[in-house]
Amino acid sequence: MPQLPLLSGADPARSLDALFVNAPLRDYSRRPRTNDYTLPVLGMAYIATYAQKAGFNVGVLDAEAHGLGIVETAELVNAARPRWAAMNLLAPTYEMSARIAARLAPDIALMVGGHHAKAMPDRILADPRMANLRALVLGEGELRVAALLEDEQRRRELPGVLWRDRLLGTRAAGVPTGRPDPRMLGPDINALPYVNRAFLPQDPYRAAPTETDRRVAVSRGTDLLRTAAHSGHVEANIVGSRGCPYNCTFCGAAVSANPDLSIRVRAPENIIGELDQLHDEHGVTAFRFVDDLFLGVSRVIEDQMDAFTRHRIGERYVWDATGRINVLNRLDDRELDRLVQNGLREVALGIESGSDRILKAMDKRIDAEMTERVTRRLVEHGIGVKGYFILGFPGESHDDLAATVRHIRTLWAIADSNPGDVRASVFEFRPYPGTPIWTTLTDAGHHPDALLAYGDVDLTGEGADESMRQRDEFNFSVGIQFGDVPLREVRSILATLTREQHQRNQSAQGAAA
Repeated sequence: MPQLPLLSGADPARSLDALFVNAPLRDYSRRPRTNDYTLPVLGMAYIATYAQKAGFNVGVLDAEAHGLGIVETAELVNAARPRWAAMNLLAPTYEMSARIAARLAPDIALMVGGHHAKAMPDRILADPRMANLRALVLGEGELRVAALLEDEQRRRELPGVLWRDRLLGTRAAGVPTGRPDPRMLGPDINALPYVNRAFLPQDPYRAAPTETDRRVAVSRGTDLLRTAAHSGHVEANIVGSRGCPYNCTFCGAAVSANPDLSIRVRAPENIIGELDQLHDEHGVTAFRFVDDLFLGVSRVIEDQMDAFTRHRIGERYVWDATGRINVLNRLDDRELDRLVQNGLREVALGIESGSDRILKAMDKRIDAEMTERVTRRLVEHGIGVKGYFILGFPGESHDDLAATVRHIRTLWAIADSNPGDVRASVFEFRPYPGTPIWTTLTDAGHHPDALLAYGDVDLTGEGADESMRQRDEFNFSVGIQFGDVPLREVRSILATLTREQHQRNQSAQGAAA
């Protein structure tokens, strides 16, 4: 295999069995990316790690992380000459993936998976740009990808693997012989190897100190956090579970969109083993749990915190996690204190709206008063909150949107008088196939082609260019007004809120300096 510096994790002395390709969100040869960090492709890295442990030579080409264009990405794949090129298909990047696939050498077999492959398999199988597609893997892929790398003909016996019959032009699917192995569709996540970070070009990474770091350092006063407030941490992303029991209508992880997915949580000792390995090998002292359940189920919180206390995690590390507002609402002060003592720095919350009417339409199982109460209690304990908000949701009125703006500013005001910070991350609504809201929209007459027409959004006209620097990858839209508020007004408010958050960040950095 030739020396290709942008390929991660592969052995250059051996021929390449598979190259896992994460397509860029846009063609960066046309407009260079402005942000300099993207989330790592942990799911892809899990599959690559498992295949590597099975003896295959595999690599990852993260075109989004490297800011590559379509032609450059395809040329790198062709130069690497893998037996298989494997892509994770997501709705916003599907067009980029298909255009890359169309440029691949005909002797490179194509394998795909991901949320979009699961939601629209027949559409993908029929796409002429996917002419060399030999396996579409539905759901979790570790064991089935390794089996396909061993022998392509095994696809005939693997559950949840589809392809296009070239002679008949029809969908073909694997038919397991005998009793199917349940691990093929849902592997034991405690038996999977820890992710080989060589596959992730941007993880671990050194993060700049945040306002949360500064406030936590002041409020808790430990040596570790005082140092972090000035120098930043080496950070890594981690997954503590798979699956979600909730059914938020806009989310690809909604339980109704994934009836085949069993919900599993990693054993606390398994998680702590990975934390310690990342510290020993990479010097990591801060972790971000990116799954839905780490602070989303009371029993899970209790089990994990028991183990964190035993291993004195809070004395050695800090960590962030996603959380469920309705679950955190049930925790008492003692339980919140325990989270702090065990190193919790910030919780990412899907707040989404300040309108109870819209929250009900989203099936969030929360209301604005609950969000305010939970946020206040978290920041009083010195725990930062990163709140996600959606503007322009179907059926949203001017009053609903105004309620969200007021809500965000109320939460900022609460943070201003407490040790924990509040960061607002605001997005324009866009639909994803396979979600409950997708079905609602198509039933109402929206054509799938229109709902899939993701395009860039330029907010610089609203004065948000610098404030959007770290959010460049999130500025896309299908250009449809789904609520009562015109898109131009939605985007103006989005830019205003983002600029205000940026100004808050800058003020905090100035105060820390």
